[in-house]
Amino acid sequence: MPRGDKSSYTDKQKRKAEHIEEGYEDRGVGKEEAERRAWATVNKESGGGNKSGSGRGKNENHESSRKGGRKGGSGQSAEKRSAAAKKGWETRRRKGNS
Repeated sequence: MPRGDKSSYTDKQKRKAEHIEEGYEDRGVGKEEAERRAWATVNKESGGGNKSGSGRGKNENHESSRKGGRKGGSGQSAEKRSAAAKKGWETRRRKGNS
């Protein structure tokens, strides 16, 4: 089996990689890079192709998929976050003393 051959992957793994790839492309990653990252994510979660009998039934770790959705960070600028934190602190301080 040559490198890059996807025949040993299940249909579910192929769908998953396609979905992850679309998500990367929506965020502006190039087509080839998105495909590479998608398959790396599938491999990390499932341990590679699962069509052969020996690897079936193992648990998958979905941490890498969760991380991808959270990775972007806050939509607020640092100044706005800081201002919101100060405002919250002042409110808590006032309510605690009254």
